[in-house]
Amino acid sequence: MSLADRTFAAVIFDNDGTLVDSTGSVERSWVRWAVEHGVNPYTLVGHHGMPAAAIIASVAPHLDAAAALRRIEQLEVDDVEGVIALPGVHDALEALAHAPVAVATSATRDLATVRLAAARIAIDEVVTFDDVERGKPHPDPFLLAAQRLGVDPADCLVCEDAPSGITAARAAGCAVLAVTTTSEAGALSDADLVVSSLVDVTFAVVDGRVRVSPR
Repeated sequence: MSLADRTFAAVIFDNDGTLVDSTGSVERSWVRWAVEHGVNPYTLVGHHGMPAAAIIASVAPHLDAAAALRRIEQLEVDDVEGVIALPGVHDALEALAHAPVAVATSATRDLATVRLAAARIAIDEVVTFDDVERGKPHPDPFLLAAQRLGVDPADCLVCEDAPSGITAARAAGCAVLAVTTTSEAGALSDADLVVSSLVDVTFAVVDGRVRVSPR
């Protein structure tokens, strides 16, 4: 069944790469962090959408994990230059104004807060890495977001941009709409629908249910 043939109780958005364009900040911060710690920056490729702690464990297991995490978080929190809402985001959120909506991100609470604020996005329910024992690709962030919204995860539509996020959403039992802002379409093939950006879909709330359809 296509997404156009379904309705949903709620929508859960990933943040970076889905709602917010933070690419410049991410790249600047992680490259600086890597140089400071003697890590080859090229080893960072392919880790988008994963919690920072998991990235550090992957590329620099020899480092003091807690200290390394504090440093990268501080670098990212301090750099919001160029952080803006991605195309179609504000229109989508306006259309969903009367529907349950949440964010489920691999970022920490502080980082998610500053990036959403920089992009002028206001969503009350935000699940961060600080709220779960296991981040993406585990389903925990989406399960908690659905719980907080008071809906069944199987009745949620997740909007994602990263393979790890799609894996997490699938494990939670959610339907998935993917955008190709940070990954090629082939890497997102497990999603129900893949589009270039949220400009390419229309959200509507009909009789309290969310509908999404390609433009």
